[in-house]
Amino acid sequence: MSDLLLELFSEEIPARMQAQAAADLKKLVTEALVERGLLYEGAASFATPRRLALHVAGLPARQPDTREEKRGPRVGAPEAAVQGFLKSAGLASLDQAKIEADPKGKGEFYVAVIERAGLPTIDVLAQILPALIRAFPWPKSMRWGRASQRSDSLRWVRPLHSIVATFGPETEEPRVVPFEVDGIVAGDVTFGHRFMAPEEIRVRRFDDYVPALEKAKVVLDPARRRDIILHDAKDLAFAQGLELVEDEALLAEVAGLVEWPVVLMGAFDEAFLDIPAEVIRATIRANQKCFVLRKPGADTLANRFLLVSNIMASDGGQAIAAGNGRVVRARLSDALYFWRTDRKPLPDAALYVEAAKPLALDLTKTLDQRMGKLAHLDVVFHEKLGTQGARVARIRTLAADLAPMVGADAALAQRAASLAKADLMTEVVGEFPETQGLMGRRYAQLQGEDAAVCTAIEDHYKPQGPSDRVPHDPVSVAVALADKIDTLAGFWAIDEKPTGSKDPYALRRAALGVIRLVLENGLRVKLLDLFAAGLRAQKTAVAQPGVVAADLFAFFIDRLKVYLRDKGARHDLIDAAIGAGEADDLLMIVRRVEALSSFLESEEGKTLLAGYKRAVNIIRAEEKKEKDGGASFNEKHAPNLRSEREEHVLSAAIDRAAAGARDHVATEDFAGAMHALAKLREPVDAFFVAVTVNDPDALRRLNRLRLLNELRAAMHVVADFGKVGG
Repeated sequence: MSDLLLELFSEEIPARMQAQAAADLKKLVTEALVERGLLYEGAASFATPRRLALHVAGLPARQPDTREEKRGPRVGAPEAAVQGFLKSAGLASLDQAKIEADPKGKGEFYVAVIERAGLPTIDVLAQILPALIRAFPWPKSMRWGRASQRSDSLRWVRPLHSIVATFGPETEEPRVVPFEVDGIVAGDVTFGHRFMAPEEIRVRRFDDYVPALEKAKVVLDPARRRDIILHDAKDLAFAQGLELVEDEALLAEVAGLVEWPVVLMGAFDEAFLDIPAEVIRATIRANQKCFVLRKPGADTLANRFLLVSNIMASDGGQAIAAGNGRVVRARLSDALYFWRTDRKPLPDAALYVEAAKPLALDLTKTLDQRMGKLAHLDVVFHEKLGTQGARVARIRTLAADLAPMVGADAALAQRAASLAKADLMTEVVGEFPETQGLMGRRYAQLQGEDAAVCTAIEDHYKPQGPSDRVPHDPVSVAVALADKIDTLAGFWAIDEKPTGSKDPYALRRAALGVIRLVLENGLRVKLLDLFAAGLRAQKTAVAQPGVVAADLFAFFIDRLKVYLRDKGARHDLIDAAIGAGEADDLLMIVRRVEALSSFLESEEGKTLLAGYKRAVNIIRAEEKKEKDGGASFNEKHAPNLRSEREEHVLSAAIDRAAAGARDHVATEDFAGAMHALAKLREPVDAFFVAVTVNDPDALRRLNRLRLLNELRAAMHVVADFGKVGG
């Protein structure tokens, strides 16, 4: 078996593109190999700021030979059909085909036997790699040099300088795969670190490629670069009596900016620690890609930061750290100015009186003034959905309506909703958008707002993804739900729904947020009522609000299926739970799904489901034969027409099970309802063994079909078992 080593060496690859590019390279090459019959044992791809690399292990030396039989037209078919067959099969005449009889007796047909000898794998690679490189799916790419004048010249994320492509077994000297792309000829030469080891490096295979790069100050594996940065950062912080404030996203980004990570410590003036920690972190993170430090066991930041250099400087990095420190201090000076400015009254607050009235703002307070300004300036939220001020007024109303449902104080919910978007007009959030919500809470605390209001201002955006924290304080939940329901109702009202992979307004995320808020807080709310309230509040007139609400609900059910499927639930059980009623009560749907899942895993559940499906299949088959579509089956069966003992037993069991199931459902004990249904298992089995449903006597037949329909109705009290797969 042989290995492939492929490296594409270029100018800087943006950190945000590296992981996807490495995955794309692996996918494109391995799929192309498999498509050509070349199976492999393993593959791994890597990215640094200057190179993409791929190692494919365990490839055969050549393609397998193939033999294909292609069936052609019937013997005696028209000449045109025969010629088309010969052309498609690559035959010169019918003498090269054989004749075979059709196994189903449909006559004799021409059959072409097409045999192809496999090519050496290195030749296959030489065919596929140039095309894959030319068609590489960079989100952004460029042409360069004289070749850029041609429209067909190579496009790459940054100028591509060299290609390494070697192939061969471990026991032999590997060969260079013979191809070129736009004058760049594949070879076995790469380069080390741009500054510390820029010389040529000749490589043979992956096993010597990785250590050769490391010797030349290049760590190929991004995961290892992340580990080095994290380990060294923690050690450096510990040595100074501090601890690292970990940041996974920043760690991944910084690892994509360096080939040889060197962690250094910088400092800034302690006076800047008066700035909120979130702002300090946002400033240092956004502008310098640096990590902040804190005192052990405390939330208080230290006046130190960690940066990651791409070079081992002769002075130990002192000059680099000092230079970064100067930039950090300048940025923090701006942040300190913004922080102080935001706490001062606005000189023109008197202009906002009319805009403040619908939101019940207190313009003697600085955060209220910012909200008044936002409303006064008529800042547009969306051209069809009005201004931010109008949107906040809607959220305020919705939050008050939702407050009793979630156990929140309506007045506090209204107050929090009124101030939730105010920090959009602050200097800090204007400079650091990622601090919105956080800064609103800070400014609300400074002006003495209730603790629940302050928390809700920060948390009303949450959760913003599947792993984001879900608010649990009732006021926060009310405002967070109101914010998301208003967004969804508004965009459904103007028919701006997600299509395919496009979701510019993050409506899927908003729906998931509502689902998580409801389920993880155990809330009993009716979605259709929420949607109706949201639609009524919209400025845009909705012609058919009921239809729009139903469409929005269907979207939610799709999101619920995704959410529950990620947690291991079956989508068909969700459909079954919805079919039993209370379809817009998410909590009840989930509880039914959980009970149904547990029930169907038991032997009783599996057997009863089989009996149910047999009964339903019989009913459906007979419904098709009836002129009334089986409407007569819905009537109560006649006890006097029961002739078999098993009919009597099943009828009594259905009555008991249906009553028990209804009682348990009424108390929302779905596990108990399933247990009640489980008692039908033996009577159903016995009925099908002893009783012929389609009796020659028409009245008995009809009576037995009505009895089976009663079985179906009894089980539907708990769930629509007809939607359960299997």
